[in-house]
Amino acid sequence: MNYTRQEMMAIATGREIRDGELAIFGVGLSMLAGFFAIAHHAPNVRAMTEGGIYGATPIGGLPWGIECNRISANATSFTSGLDALGCLVASGRCDIGIIGAAQVDRFGNVNTTGIWGGEIGAHYGPPKTRLTGSGGANDIAVGCKRYLIMASHEKKRFVERVDYISSPGYLDGGNARAAYGFVGGGPSAIITTLGILRPDLLSKEFFLEAYFAFSSVDEILADTGWNLRVSPTVSIVAEPSDAELLALRSVDVTGMLRRAA
Repeated sequence: MNYTRQEMMAIATGREIRDGELAIFGVGLSMLAGFFAIAHHAPNVRAMTEGGIYGATPIGGLPWGIECNRISANATSFTSGLDALGCLVASGRCDIGIIGAAQVDRFGNVNTTGIWGGEIGAHYGPPKTRLTGSGGANDIAVGCKRYLIMASHEKKRFVERVDYISSPGYLDGGNARAAYGFVGGGPSAIITTLGILRPDLLSKEFFLEAYFAFSSVDEILADTGWNLRVSPTVSIVAEPSDAELLALRSVDVTGMLRRAA
């Protein structure tokens, strides 16, 4: 079966989710990846949204927002963002979260606030391009036991240092994150439209672990804004099976997120 880059990224992300975990998904591709995992190999995942919808599965396609009727109609509970982010995530109970990124750097710090095109300086000024903000991503980044970052792999997005840290990864690397006392453990992978990056155990700098069959190491290096290290055992990620694609498309029945990329 043919598949798009977006589908490959969603399936590779969903493969990271383990059965029985308490998981929080944002809107869009992160939700596609999460509910794909539930449909394919992790039926006992306890899913929730930033808005406090717990234990639901989409009806009639993926929802347009975190409280859309498509996700709330069959929920086990329907509470609030305070319960989801302020209690379950902030307390460290949430096993895994998925967030997106407009910019991400070599230590997994994410920017979704704005693009300044350089150092902000001593005084915060308006960005050249204002982005959507972190929403609940900052809470997920500091509270989940681990989280995944999904991003389109472009040089303008994969930068040496993000303009602004909306959601912290490993900050300056090494033990820098631990100094802040965050409950959560940090990003375990950056999954892109080209491959999968993992953090080094000591430096926490991300390296290329694997690439997709339609990509290459050279393409990924050319589309990364820092000197990306490549694992000596770098490999090709297994292509989606027919069963995986059928499960993915059963979730995204309207095809709104499976656009070609």
